[in-house]
Amino acid sequence: MRSPNDLPEAARPELPREVIELGRRISALPAGLVKDVEAAYVQVVDCVHRRRRLLNLVQEALAELRLDIKYLMFDLDATRKERDQLKAQLDELERPDPGF
Repeated sequence: MRSPNDLPEAARPELPREVIELGRRISALPAGLVKDVEAAYVQVVDCVHRRRRLLNLVQEALAELRLDIKYLMFDLDATRKERDQLKAQLDELERPDPGF
């Protein structure tokens, strides 16, 4: 069985401490019982890794979305300023000249 102690050092922090403790308790069981629950434990560990990867993907997507929103807000602000400047120029050109 892949016990938590068999996992590489880099993989251990990804597992919740409860799953690591479960692996330790499973390893302490008699060999016959270990075989019965080993597959389920491996599935749980794989599921935890999948969820961790999915969470990381969602976090990266959110970070990218936040950055995109910042760029869009900057672009919107610049467009509004440009519109206001052009409107002011147009109003100035359309204003009747008081000298005539």
